Amino acid sequence: MTPEQQVRLLITDVSTDPAKRILTDDQVDGFLELAGGIVKLAAAEALDAIAVSELLVSKVIRTQDLATDGAKVAAALQARAATLRAQAAADSDDGFVFAVIDGADCDWPERTPRPGYPVTGL
Repeated sequence: MTPEQQVRLLITDVSTDPAKRILTDDQVDGFLELAGGIVKLAAAEALDAIAVSELLVSKVIRTQDLATDGAKVAAALQARAATLRAQAAADSDDGFVFAVIDGADCDWPERTPRPGYPVTGL
């Protein structure tokens, strides 16, 4: 499956008829480019864009026996986008942790002799 197809799968834009798809191929490629080729991030960006479009177009509409609520649809799409971002972050977590420690909080401030270690460079 290509990255473009994977993005479409994650956002349920999988119609075999290109005319019925939500996003064009160029749009999907654009989201992939913006996301640095990371499929789940591209899908999250696409869902956010679709959510904003839903808010702008649908809003809340009520007619005789029909009602739509663009805000609820947008919220659901944005929640899915947040889930995809969390999954992408978990996928990229290599277990490496880097922390910066304030020397004032350190038990062994710089240039303090440590048991078993000679002090050098003074």
